[in-house]
Amino acid sequence: MSDEEHHFESKADAGASKTYPQQAGTIRKNGYIVIKNRPCKVVEVSTSKTGKHGHAKCHFVAIDIFTAKKLEDIVPSSHNCDVPHVNRTDYQLIDISEDGFVSLLTDSGDTKDDLKLPTDESLLKQIKEGFAEGKDLVVSVMSAMGEEQICALKDIGPK
Repeated sequence: MSDEEHHFESKADAGASKTYPQQAGTIRKNGYIVIKNRPCKVVEVSTSKTGKHGHAKCHFVAIDIFTAKKLEDIVPSSHNCDVPHVNRTDYQLIDISEDGFVSLLTDSGDTKDDLKLPTDESLLKQIKEGFAEGKDLVVSVMSAMGEEQICALKDIGPK
């Protein structure tokens, strides 16, 4: 045995996995699935019958939860698909900066300043108008696979 110390450098993420496996045949409409490395919400599932020598296949039509693009995938129903861990968190809106970033108040009392305003026009308009009127606004932030985006807005009453 040598007296040398070994140092290992790891570039890996020590956090929990961004996805978990689930059998394709058990994924239903309104569930989540990863297609082409994007977290998606399933809008349609159809299953074909088994062929002479094959598996039943599941045909998924899904919409990317961040870009709203429609994606499709066909997977044998007995195979595993990646399903993203999707979290939804509510934060109180404190401020909107000129460069399009929002300042949010977390439950622990800290501020979160790394989120941009949403790209969805109607939601963006609601947030800006509500903030300009001095309303107390709570935004819902959806996060999956290392991405975060504001997806909804609630008015919790006047200041």
